[in-house]
Amino acid sequence: MPDEVEIRVPDIGDFEDEEVVEILVGPGDVVAVDDPLVCCVSDLASMEIPSPVAGRGQEVRVSLGVC
Repeated sequence: MPDEVEIRVPDIGDFEDEEVVEILVGPGDVVAVDDPLVCCVSDLASMEIPSPVAGRGQEVRVSLGVC
């Protein structure tokens, strides 16, 4: 397991405003591969961003609101 993995919110389409509406994990939380980390929405789409790796969260660098 890597020491640190930066997970970026992917582009969910050709939208001006993508918004993080829910943060599902915090520092210290244990996650498995494909566990949802955050929920993002745009005008027409909603998407949960999954974890690409298993491990323990160290830091959350995203906040609620428009990305």
